[in-house]
Amino acid sequence: MFNFFLLILKQDIRLVLCRRSEILIPVFFFVLVVTLFPLGISPELKILRLIGAGIFWVAALLASMLALERLFTIDYDDGTLEQYLLAPTPLFIIILAKISVHWLITGLPLVLISPILAIQYGLSSQVIFTLVLSLLLGTPILSLIGAIGAALTLGLRGGGILISLLILPLCIPVLIFGSGAVEAARTGLDASGHFYLLSAILLISLILSPIACALSIRISVE
Repeated sequence: MFNFFLLILKQDIRLVLCRRSEILIPVFFFVLVVTLFPLGISPELKILRLIGAGIFWVAALLASMLALERLFTIDYDDGTLEQYLLAPTPLFIIILAKISVHWLITGLPLVLISPILAIQYGLSSQVIFTLVLSLLLGTPILSLIGAIGAALTLGLRGGGILISLLILPLCIPVLIFGSGAVEAARTGLDASGHFYLLSAILLISLILSPIACALSIRISVE
């Protein structure tokens, strides 16, 4: 199963590299949102330090949603999902590989560029480290939760809007704990509690999300 997981992972990464816009659009969107907020609100560092964590997290959530609609749609349209259902490998392994690719092309680039963008908010090195760590724990959760919405709306018209309505309420705890960790570090408090909660949500999502997606896809295909 692990070899099949790697096979699907490599295959989807090669396909995504052929459609580079799927990588560039979320990154450009994230950069634009994070960069334009200081210009539209205030250039004062005191204000930017207060709102920085929330801006980064909201931008990461919206950027991750840009590629969710196509997570299973291409395989659904060309019949690949039907072949996956007939494969001896459990469907949730295949889905987990696809979710991993989604995080690699949307979540990981945001984590890597966030320290550079955080400089304009006047954040200290410790706060920037906390921000990066919170995004590293939180962005996979956004991909896992978003995959459930993508699977539930598979084959429906206007799926992108429905995905937003389904997953945005579920992502609120992730935004609260993620931005709360950064705020705790900024005020000199211990942020470990927020990280523990994010880790717990990540573990639960990692277990339940592929199974929920597999059940939803079977219903859509059948």
